[in-house]
Amino acid sequence: MDSLTVSQGALTVGEVKAQVNLIQQVLEGIMKENVHYGKIPGCGNKLTLFKAGAEKIMTTFKLASDPQIEDLSTNDEIRYRITARILTFGGDFVGAGIGECSSSEEKYKWRKAVCQEEFDETPEDRRRDKWVKPWQKQAYQIKQIRTNIADVANTILKMAKKRALVDAVLTATASSDIFDQDLEDMSPELINNGDQNGNPNGSGKPPVQQPQSRSQQPGNDKYKQMLNEFAKAKKLLGEEDYYFILGKFGVQKSNNIKTIKLGNEILAAMKEAINQK
Repeated sequence: MDSLTVSQGALTVGEVKAQVNLIQQVLEGIMKENVHYGKIPGCGNKLTLFKAGAEKIMTTFKLASDPQIEDLSTNDEIRYRITARILTFGGDFVGAGIGECSSSEEKYKWRKAVCQEEFDETPEDRRRDKWVKPWQKQAYQIKQIRTNIADVANTILKMAKKRALVDAVLTATASSDIFDQDLEDMSPELINNGDQNGNPNGSGKPPVQQPQSRSQQPGNDKYKQMLNEFAKAKKLLGEEDYYFILGKFGVQKSNNIKTIKLGNEILAAMKEAINQK
């Protein structure tokens, strides 16, 4: 079975089992964790489907997306709502999903001021001091100013499209019991990613650090090369998205990454985010 069955009658038990088994086979044999799917820290073991994973499932079932764009923007906000219609290659409709994105979302509405002078010269109603509290660090304030909405318009459109696509694939292929969707796009403040003491694993204790091998210790050439890749990713992503992805893995900064294996997993997630920009 390599495509969804489209018929007027109900699917047989065998056809439903075959569809579920095929998704599981693709998950285990083709998809890569933190590239096509991932687990969000503090949110249990439910897998979150990424855009790249949704596209793999579409390819498996020979499906195509037909996005319908609704522009809900105002003078002070970019907002798009997209309905992604999922079709077979033959043009049969099999399901749809809805996704919306707005420049009023926290991660798009504000950016870090490049300098004190820029902050001071920005009108008071378009600047703020925001408190942040990294894990095991003292809380501190960062200076932010409102983002120019024209600078994020294309990002908003692509993000709405991505959300609609993932929702549509989950619906059309009945794979919501395997994957989640919305956790990937939630800010760290909204995700239950820690206990009352701020520990990201919710256990009341800091995560156990595994012993390092020589090849994984700071100072090693491979480790230095990995840190250089993080520096490049930071420039391409921007600080907010960069630290947001690090936080998903319970890491504050690249120098705190203890193993090259973990570093490569985080870099894969960052590359996926860069490709979506």
